[in-house]
Amino acid sequence: MHNQQEHDDDISTIDTSKMNSEQAAAMRLTEAARDSKDCINSFAGQLFMGSFKKDLIFPFPTQSASEKEIGDKLVAKVSEFLSKNLDAEQVDATQKIPDKVIQGLVDLGLFAMKISKEHNGLGLSQVNYNRVMLTISAYCGSTAVLLSAHQSIGLPQPLKLFGTQAQKDKYLPLFIQGKISAFALTEPEVGSDPAKMETTATLTEDGKHYLINGLKLWCTNGLIADVIVVMAKTKDKVLSSGEKIQQISAFIVEREYPGIEILHRCDFMGIRGIENGLLKFTNVKVPVENLILGEGKGLKIALATLNTGRLTLPAAATGMAKYCLAVAREWGNERVQWGRSIGQHEAGAKKIAFIASSTFAMEAITSLTSHMADDANLDLRIEAAMAKLFCSELSWRVIDETMQLRGGRGYEKASSLKARGEKAYPIERLMRDCRINRIIEGTSDIMKLFLAREAMDPHLINVTKALKKQEDTNKKIEAGLKLATFYASWYSKQWLNSSHFSTHHELGKLSKHIRYVEYTSHKLARTIFYYIGYYQEKLESKQHVLGRLMEIGTELFAISATCSFAQLKHQENSRDLSPQYLADVFCLNARRKINRLFLDLHDNDDEKENKLAKSILNGKMEWLEEGIIWDNN
Repeated sequence: MHNQQEHDDDISTIDTSKMNSEQAAAMRLTEAARDSKDCINSFAGQLFMGSFKKDLIFPFPTQSASEKEIGDKLVAKVSEFLSKNLDAEQVDATQKIPDKVIQGLVDLGLFAMKISKEHNGLGLSQVNYNRVMLTISAYCGSTAVLLSAHQSIGLPQPLKLFGTQAQKDKYLPLFIQGKISAFALTEPEVGSDPAKMETTATLTEDGKHYLINGLKLWCTNGLIADVIVVMAKTKDKVLSSGEKIQQISAFIVEREYPGIEILHRCDFMGIRGIENGLLKFTNVKVPVENLILGEGKGLKIALATLNTGRLTLPAAATGMAKYCLAVAREWGNERVQWGRSIGQHEAGAKKIAFIASSTFAMEAITSLTSHMADDANLDLRIEAAMAKLFCSELSWRVIDETMQLRGGRGYEKASSLKARGEKAYPIERLMRDCRINRIIEGTSDIMKLFLAREAMDPHLINVTKALKKQEDTNKKIEAGLKLATFYASWYSKQWLNSSHFSTHHELGKLSKHIRYVEYTSHKLARTIFYYIGYYQEKLESKQHVLGRLMEIGTELFAISATCSFAQLKHQENSRDLSPQYLADVFCLNARRKINRLFLDLHDNDDEKENKLAKSILNGKMEWLEEGIIWDNN
């Protein structure tokens, strides 16, 4: 890993000459926060380099008997409590999680699931935490978000990773008592571009406090939080090149501090019970000891927190998909049309097969990445982003297909179904709750760009190490030759399709899918290398190209995880072939998608669509909007 001075030099060598000032500032700020690694301990990261590190996911990781028992007992307690005490439809209708339910969650210790036992928490592993969140998400999305916003991206995770001992000792024991935390990063004009952040933290003359001023939007739990992690600008940092880079820092802000005002509670399409809003900070006086890690480390904290925090979303998505599978099974048998149950008609059967195989793949990825998060030796950045992207997108399709299978009953509210005597499957609510998963903690589009940056990082590191600070012409030539020699060898290897699994029979029919991943990873690696050379600095603007490449890598990871998971399930019960069958169906569909994505790289309408969008934005096609009632106030 680079030390900080080396990383500063890396930032200064980024070519920002062809960017406008805002693009350059955003690039420098983001790069300063990144933790450059060679992703050697990342299975998915190595796929982009044409390397299949099978030992990182085969055999599939498992819980110890004692760990599994802890998870089993807590899941059972949570399931019993929610089914007896929480009406999820009522939460959706009233936009309020009852106080008695929140107190019940406190009594179960759920606000301290990821807090260490040293600080009076449950000390759950990521695997057991996600098992609990999967169960809650399938029942009530709002309750799941209350707990995950507090625990996955709220104060517990940043303190766990970066807090001082004093900060941990002061704040972590509060959460077993039911204290709630929130995370404040987004602003009205700041989404995925932190360079536009306007909230400031100014050090007082005596050096004992910071004064925080600004607005924070979409702060989940912000309306009820006892403590908030607030991101704010501190004084600029001067790089060795003389350039100034904006610094963003993270602060622990207690709700009782004067100057915090709730301006608005947001009302959303789904997860309507969450306490999310617009907060204003006016000269909020925060002790310097509440600064986390140090000035300028805010984005580093945010990125590291989100790496693990994102893993709650796959668990939530998988829980919803599992519920849909149960509905599809019951309804597929009960609903009879034209003399047969709809599940026996081919159209219905295809939907049910898709729901089942997709759910299996989502569970595989959720379980695998959860285990990875519990292994400090693994680099989780790419896998976490892939898990979030894959599960949020696929669960949306699963719920959509379930609604289609249910027809009008899928579109009807569960409360209405119940009122007229039918089974109250809340598919309509699940769809509304699920939709946010493709947006929060990095939209699907942003996830693809994030993955692209991480996937290309090894290439950038190689070039930077070889060429930076080479002032002597002969040394530059020598470094260039070494780089060329390396890539000549590396590139030639990407045309070799040898397989580690060619003689392995324990995977049965799934061996073909693992071989496919191996040789396709070579194709992906050389394709990425081709586009790096072809577009060079323009590649960052080719978002469709990057997106397709990242989707290919994500699907290869999903195939690998699903096959490994199927092998585990088959070993647990050798007579049950259904895991392998589920995996086979998923993998066949994933391979078709991958083949289409490769084709779309060169057979697409990107340029025409870009030109059309430009014409629309320029107002040349406003005639197409005629006939609507339009109020742009």
